[in-house]
Amino acid sequence: MSTKIKSPKESFTIMNELVLPNDTNTLNNLMGGRLLHWMDIAAAISAQKHCNRIVVTASVDNVSFKQPIKLGDVITIEAKVTRAFNTSVEVRLDVWAENIPSGARVKSNEAYYTFVAIDQSGRTIPVPEILPETEDEIELFAGALRRRQLRLILSGKMKANDAKELRALFFEE
Repeated sequence: MSTKIKSPKESFTIMNELVLPNDTNTLNNLMGGRLLHWMDIAAAISAQKHCNRIVVTASVDNVSFKQPIKLGDVITIEAKVTRAFNTSVEVRLDVWAENIPSGARVKSNEAYYTFVAIDQSGRTIPVPEILPETEDEIELFAGALRRRQLRLILSGKMKANDAKELRALFFEE
């Protein structure tokens, strides 16, 4: 593991996009795939800022679509690294949709993406640690280990009995 420790603020990324006709479906709503593409870009920027390396997307968790985003809306994607593991980082994304003429702004989506840092030969490399500072950052940092264990279980890389953080939520040990 790298000895460098970074603040979550060092990797915070804000990305804005205007929803144009080519981005929408027949209901004039932003297509989900287009939003996922933009979210992947914002998350990758955040992960690269943290790692100071090339990163590749390893997983996308539970993208929830709470509100439709309409043609002409401006979306703001906020991305920040919540935790660093050995060679990977988890990035939290929040998506806001704003109708400029009316001033209405709603949270439309949230998700977690995982990225792995690689060298020029495509081999994984250690990433800097992260030191959460605020209560929100500390809560996201703690939850990242449970989310990671769930990802590993679902991908068949970990047995449920080995997921100590998750087990602690359900069983007294």
